[in-house]
Amino acid sequence: MKIAVIGGTGLIGARVVKMLNADGHEAVSHARSSGVDLLSGQGLPEALSGVDVVVNLTKPRTFGDASPAFFETTMGNLLEAAEAAGVGHAVILSIVGVDLVPDLVYYRAKVLEEDMVKAGPVPYSIVRATQFFEFIDTVMSWTSDEHTVRLPATLMQPIAADDVARVVADVSVNAPLRGTRDIAGPEVLPLDELGRLALAARGDRRAVVIDDSAGMYAAARGDALLAKDGAVIATTTYREWLAR
Repeated sequence: MKIAVIGGTGLIGARVVKMLNADGHEAVSHARSSGVDLLSGQGLPEALSGVDVVVNLTKPRTFGDASPAFFETTMGNLLEAAEAAGVGHAVILSIVGVDLVPDLVYYRAKVLEEDMVKAGPVPYSIVRATQFFEFIDTVMSWTSDEHTVRLPATLMQPIAADDVARVVADVSVNAPLRGTRDIAGPEVLPLDELGRLALAARGDRRAVVIDDSAGMYAAARGDALLAKDGAVIATTTYREWLAR
């Protein structure tokens, strides 16, 4: 099976390409660096020629106000090119609880992306993942200084990028879901505790202070970011991942 992975050089994309090729498929990585730009449409017809499946893992450079326009343009360009090329399956990666945090513009933008692929002309699959282990350091950097890391006690169920990539790869080589598959890690922990674990793992003595107004995840309430019934639960814990 020939699979085009747009955003194939990123955290998830590079893993998906590697897994698919190891499984015996012909997965090709595409990105701006290789001449494929979803914003302009440059290189898309060539990238999708003869392709059975397209996996879209692109994202904007920031999570801010420009993200809705980014997803509207890129998803529109991708669906148009995929239909013209006769691609039989489009896969996108989204976020667990993305429709439950309307105060976040990036989450509203991802809902727009989901709605476009659902209404589009190409059979589709949506994989929704919880926050990546690899992203916790970035989250802490938003609200930290040399002495303190401020984090909300938002409940999370984070997951390793390898586990996300495995599900994306498996979904891409099977029949279109025409729906959504959720995937999450095995543990529910508040974000402030995840921060403490991360700092302790590398001997960082800064204190983590609960601040329920700190950072973008302060907008998530209750169990909004947790897996719901029917989700695929991965086995890798955050402590195991840190120990590696």
